[in-house]
Amino acid sequence: MKNIVILISGSGSNMAAIVQAAQREHWSERLGARVAAVISNQAHAAGLSQAQGVATQVVDHKAFATREAFDAALAQAIDGYAPSLVVLAGFMRILTPAFVRHYEGRLINIHPSLLPAFTGLNTHQRALDAGCKVAGATVHRVTAELDHGEILAQFVVPVLAGDSAQTLAARVLSQEHIAYPQVIAHLVRAGLN
Repeated sequence: MKNIVILISGSGSNMAAIVQAAQREHWSERLGARVAAVISNQAHAAGLSQAQGVATQVVDHKAFATREAFDAALAQAIDGYAPSLVVLAGFMRILTPAFVRHYEGRLINIHPSLLPAFTGLNTHQRALDAGCKVAGATVHRVTAELDHGEILAQFVVPVLAGDSAQTLAARVLSQEHIAYPQVIAHLVRAGLN
């Protein structure tokens, strides 16, 4: 069985979409894969209550003096589930190079822009400010460089007249909920390559 561990920091809507897809599409029987755990760096992350029967765990980053100490504890928690894939789904921590190396080839993220455009935060407002006609999201392998790494999939939504950062973000997020589970299923089916 290929174990998938999902990392969250907040509402966990992408995580919930992945867990629902895994259950609805019978990943366990069809793909030999399951969402084994959801881990948050925030004890009060709303997404922890959306895990739908999946094991949850908290590794609170505030309990550690350094980023390296937190990442070591996080890796220990993740490794307890023997993951084939580690999925960042709204996990709002910059990971250390050692952590990224530890999961090289098994660590993916979804970013709410069409990378390489608009790395980092405030992507939707930045797209509007730049006069973009389209926006979207990118699923990519995680590297030590923020919001870089091999692009696995991108999807596009139009920027509509009168869009605010909030309306654009909501439209992109609704597509993330469809696309991210599809990319994960494809990766598992393809042997995670």
